[in-house]
Amino acid sequence: MTRFLASVTSVAEAETALAGGADIVDCKDPGKGALGALPPQTVGAIVRAVGGRRPVSAVTGDLPMLPDVVVNAAQEMAATGVDYIKAGLFAGEGRPACISALAPLATRHRIIGVLFADGDPDFALLPLLAASGFAGVMIDTAGKGAGRLLTHLGMPALDAFVKSCKMHGLMSGLAGSLEPPDVPRLVALAPDFLGFRGALCKGGARGGGLDPQAVAVIAQLVAPHGAIAPQAGVAADETDCIFVSDFTVPMRIGAYAYEHLAPQAVRFSVAVDVLRQGGQSDDMRAVFSYDLIMDAIRVLAAGEAFAMVETVAGRLAETMLAHPRAARVRVKVEKLDLGPFVVGVSIERQR
Repeated sequence: MTRFLASVTSVAEAETALAGGADIVDCKDPGKGALGALPPQTVGAIVRAVGGRRPVSAVTGDLPMLPDVVVNAAQEMAATGVDYIKAGLFAGEGRPACISALAPLATRHRIIGVLFADGDPDFALLPLLAASGFAGVMIDTAGKGAGRLLTHLGMPALDAFVKSCKMHGLMSGLAGSLEPPDVPRLVALAPDFLGFRGALCKGGARGGGLDPQAVAVIAQLVAPHGAIAPQAGVAADETDCIFVSDFTVPMRIGAYAYEHLAPQAVRFSVAVDVLRQGGQSDDMRAVFSYDLIMDAIRVLAAGEAFAMVETVAGRLAETMLAHPRAARVRVKVEKLDLGPFVVGVSIERQR
């Protein structure tokens, strides 16, 4: 289950985050950079105020990749009593040495290494992080004005990151100027937590105070089956159809060996009948995003080679029906490169 991490600057904001449904309270000063550190005394006050109601994490700052500097900052935050220490792993040759230097501290405290989507997020470091005893790895963005997480890394890359973390026994986290429409898409990847600051603030400004309503919206989107309550008068089996038509991607597919030598164009048309959550609404919690369909296609196409279009269609249908609101799905998969004609399969599945 994916948890909701809310970055806060004070005891008052920590209480707002808890009241709104945050699962993890994260201590951070957004005015000091991507991982701006709060004073240890402020972090300690937040830890005491939260009082074990939820885990508390704290960042160590935007630091140079010098082992002594990184270790000293992590030790300083460990002394505050936080449950997790988030250490930035910025681009440069010093990252492996910093990871190894933190290994002794990782035997006593849970350390989360933070990679940056816009700063050489080297996933090859995951085995070293696991071997050094890190509790998990998070991907964030360093330049908050340079786009969201999904601006820098696509869904196939993020899916591979989450799966690699699981394979190495590491928790996985995703953050980086996330907005409400990003949440259902990223929850579908099943990371251990999603991190937010700007989306929780008044007007979306990271430096502004937390907005209780914005916190509640994100909490409900992250929560299992997050959605607004069904409105009276909506039948239990009433559905809307969300569809994507003629979405073409390159992928390796075919029963013949030569068909795996290079990707070929494959066209998808998918329609999902979803249970309605209420009447007409502009609330993100009320909709099933068509991005979920396109993301599932992209991840599928970027993965293994397939022999049969029937397998591809069935796998995609299973992914769609895993969503709690999906009642029925129709999938059409067409291979476009075999000649002046189109071949494929069309299937229908229901819960």
